[in-house]
Amino acid sequence: MKQIQQGFTLIELMIVVAIIGILAAIALPAYQDYTARAQFSEAMVLASGGKVAVTEYYANNGTWPTNNSMAGMDASSDIKGKYVESVKVESTSGKITAQLKSSGVAKGISAATLTLIPTDQDGSVEWSCTSSASAKYVPSACR
Repeated sequence: MKQIQQGFTLIELMIVVAIIGILAAIALPAYQDYTARAQFSEAMVLASGGKVAVTEYYANNGTWPTNNSMAGMDASSDIKGKYVESVKVESTSGKITAQLKSSGVAKGISAATLTLIPTDQDGSVEWSCTSSASAKYVPSACR
C-alpha cells in the first residue's frame, strides 16, 4: 500500500521562511520611513497654526512679531503634541519654529526642527519652509 504524503517537506518550509524574511527586509524600512513622516507631519500642523497669528500681527503693525505673546499665541511650551516639544515665534523675521522631541519619536527625526519663514510679497505674506531633518521625512508642502 502506498502511503499518502502528509505535511510539508523541510525544503518547502525553508523556502517559505526565506520568502517571509525577504519581504520583511523590504517592508520594515519602508514602514519606519512612513512612521517618521507621519510623526513629522504633526510639526507642520502645529507650526501652521501660528501662520494666521503672525500674518495678522504683520498686517496690523507692519513689523513681524518677535515672540509668541506678541503674535497672540500661547506660550511655546504650551503648544506641543505627542512628537512636538514646542512651537515658537522667534527673531525679528516672524519665523515659526517647531522643535520635535528627542525621545519617543522615530530615529531620523529626533530633535529635528521645522521652520516656517514669512516674506512680504507686495502686501501679501508668502511662507517658505526649511527643516533640519532629511528631505525624505519632510512633508511635501515643505520640500
